[in-house]
Amino acid sequence: MAANVQRPPGGKVLLLVLDGVGLGALPDAARYGDEGSHTLAHVAEAVGGLRLPNLASLGLGNIDPLRGVASVTEPRGCFGKAAQASRGKDSTTGHWEIAGLITEKEFPTYPRGFPAELVERFLQVTGCGGVLGNRAASGTSIMDELGAEHLRTGWPILYTSADSVFQIAAHEEVIPLERLYEICALARQQVCIGEHALSRVIARPFVGTPGQFSRTANRRDFSLAPSGPTLLDLLAGAGWPVVTVGKVDELFAGRGVSRAVHTKGNAEGVRRILELVATLDRGLVFANLVDFDTLYGHRNDAAGFARALEEFDAALPAILGALRAGDLLILTADHGNDPVTPSTDHSREYVPVLATRAGADGGKNLGTRPTYADIGKTVAEFFALENSLAGTSFLAMCPSARATSAP
Repeated sequence: MAANVQRPPGGKVLLLVLDGVGLGALPDAARYGDEGSHTLAHVAEAVGGLRLPNLASLGLGNIDPLRGVASVTEPRGCFGKAAQASRGKDSTTGHWEIAGLITEKEFPTYPRGFPAELVERFLQVTGCGGVLGNRAASGTSIMDELGAEHLRTGWPILYTSADSVFQIAAHEEVIPLERLYEICALARQQVCIGEHALSRVIARPFVGTPGQFSRTANRRDFSLAPSGPTLLDLLAGAGWPVVTVGKVDELFAGRGVSRAVHTKGNAEGVRRILELVATLDRGLVFANLVDFDTLYGHRNDAAGFARALEEFDAALPAILGALRAGDLLILTADHGNDPVTPSTDHSREYVPVLATRAGADGGKNLGTRPTYADIGKTVAEFFALENSLAGTSFLAMCPSARATSAP
């Protein structure tokens, strides 16, 4: 609901999630096997220092020491980091918390593979003749290991990870995309429910021949619907446009989304963000850049991770330049994914929070926020919406903050 006050029209927020770009282990990281993780610091050390001048100008180097990223005397944005109050370290959990919804109970995980009754239910519902795998594994490793047998049998490859995911890999010439998506939708609706309500069912298509298999960009996530109201619901109910870029709409099961723009990687994501920021007069652009996580964190590729960060940094001036006076940019992450540790899974970490208003000068230290939900609370205040979201707004700390009108 919109507050009943007079405000000038317009205004938009760009909320940009750098997927997996964590900023140091949380106090409870050891419980998740992530003690000592620090995605950004470890990537920086692995490559002899990061070159991120534009992120540094917003205050990234003022949050934590990062090799190659200097702290600046007068950052142009507010800077800080946020802890995760939710249980778990999944993308769904992280995005929901960013949007003001804290997950009190962890989603189920299956480190020893899925129970026989769940697999039997999957086969019954989908009509598949069998499955391969059914264990926790790296997606690229299990694709290489079982891809040839998949070609021979036509059975999908079923696997999971340390996260709450039911992943189904299939060669696009063996199980066409639409059929794979149908299988995943059936698993979401009729298999991964009740006590087995995993966070996400993920379609993982690939192509190629034995020894040369590669994933395609046709991945699709089938997430649980949020368990309570989120920032997206609040905005949609008040008539504000909510445009998502990347996999964001899937993580919210489409709820509260006015328009979804799907992309095939960071480069396309940045292009679409630039188009939207330049043309959208008002509302929220909620974007996810996934390559840091998918291509580099999960594959323990620190050099690739560093290149992706530097490519994004090079694109940042264009993004900032497309904003109009008073618009708000918030950069953050949904979890960590430290490519230097032995694990190939997400890591339980703080995330950076960088916020700046177009046309504003200077910024303040936001400190350590107790929850990612402070971000959603801040966006709700920007749009002057009454709400009961979790978190505490930091909008008043952003220079030149102004209220905007309801649409």
